[in-house]
Amino acid sequence: MDMAVAISELMTQHHQECDGYFASAENAVAQGKWDEAAALFDQFENALILHLRREEDILFPAFETETGQTGGPTQMMRMEHEQMKALTQNLKSACAARDKDGYLGNSETLLVLMQQHNMKEEQILYPMMDRALDANADTLVSEVTSLD
Repeated sequence: MDMAVAISELMTQHHQECDGYFASAENAVAQGKWDEAAALFDQFENALILHLRREEDILFPAFETETGQTGGPTQMMRMEHEQMKALTQNLKSACAARDKDGYLGNSETLLVLMQQHNMKEEQILYPMMDRALDANADTLVSEVTSLD
C-alpha cells in the first residue's frame, strides 16, 4: 500500500475521537454538570453522525461495488449503526431531561455496542477495505475527509 493514510488508520482514529467525546459527556453527566454534558454530547453526536456518513455514504458502497458483497459485513454494520442511532436519541432525550440514571443506563448499553462494533470494524472490515480498495484509497480518503 503506497497511500498516505490507510482507510483503516483514518477510521480507527475517528473511532478514538468519537470515544473521547462520548466518555467526556458521560463524565459530565455523572458529575451533574448538565450544561457541559449537553455541549459534549453534541460533539459526540456530531462526530458519530459524521463517522456513520463516512462509512454508509462512501466506504461501504465502494467496498460493496469492489467486492460484490452486499449482504455480508457491511449489512451487519449498518444494522448496528441503526441501534447506535436509536441509543444516541435516548441519550439526547435523557440529557435534555437531566435524567442522570436514564443517561448512564443508555450510555452503558451504547458503550458495549460501540466497543464490539469498533472491534469488528478495526480488526476485520477495515483491513478488508484496505486490501479491496487499495487502488482507490487516496481518492476515498479524500472523499471521506471532505465530509468534515
